[in-house]
Amino acid sequence: MKKPGNEFGMSSKTHDVESEELSSSEEDESEIERELAEVTFEDLQKAKSNGSLTVFKKPDQEKKGGRANKNRPTEVSCKKPVSRFREVVQVPKKVVRDPRFESLCGNLDVEGFRKRYDFLFKNNLPAEKEELKKQLKKSNDPKVIDQLKERISWIEKQTKFESTKQTDAAILAEHKKKEREAAKQGKRPFYLKKSEIRKQRLTEKYNKLKASGKLESFIEKRRRKNAAKDHRYMPYRRSANSEQQS
Repeated sequence: MKKPGNEFGMSSKTHDVESEELSSSEEDESEIERELAEVTFEDLQKAKSNGSLTVFKKPDQEKKGGRANKNRPTEVSCKKPVSRFREVVQVPKKVVRDPRFESLCGNLDVEGFRKRYDFLFKNNLPAEKEELKKQLKKSNDPKVIDQLKERISWIEKQTKFESTKQTDAAILAEHKKKEREAAKQGKRPFYLKKSEIRKQRLTEKYNKLKASGKLESFIEKRRRKNAAKDHRYMPYRRSANSEQQS
C-alpha cells in the first residue's frame, strides 16, 4: 500500500513543475511578442509571402538616415510626435524695405524734394488754413471747434518749420558757395555749425523786420510773451488777512 504522505508530496511536486512550465511559456510568449513588435512591416510581409513564419530579430544598431533605394520613401519612426504646425504651402517671405537706406532707391535729393513739394507749403496748407478759419467762425459745437483749432495749430507749425528749414538751407548753400571759391584760392574750408546757422537766421529775420517797419511790434510782442512766462514762476505776496490768521 502507498502511503498517503507520498501521494500529497508527488502531487505538490507535479504542481510546482506545471507552474514553472506555464511561467516559462508565458515568458517565451512575451519575448516573442517583443521581438515581433520590433520587426518591420516589410519583413512580416516577406515572411508571409515565403510561407515561413519564422522571423529573426535583427541585431540592435543605430538607424542611419537616408533610403535603401532612391525610389522608396524615407522611413520615419511612428514613435516621434509630429509637430502641430506644419508648413504645407511655402509662402514667400515678406522683405520690408526702407527707401531711405536702400541703394536700389537711389540717393535722396533734399533740394529737389523740397522744390517738387514746395506747393504744399506755399499753396495747399495756407488755403486749408483759411478754409478752417471760416468753418471755425460758423461752428457752435465744442468738439468740432477743438478739432479745427488743433488742425490750424498743426498747419501753422508745419509752415513755420518749413520756412525755417528753407532759410537754413539757403544760408548753408551760400556759405558753401563762398567756401568753394576760397578753396580754389588755396584756403582751408570752414564748416558752419548749427549755432552759427541759427545766428545768421536771426540776423536775417531782424534785418527783414527792420526794413518792413515791424521790428517794434515784434519786440513788444516777444516782451509780453516772456513777461507772461516769468510771471508764472514769481511768488505771490500774502495778504494781510492770511498773515493774521496764521
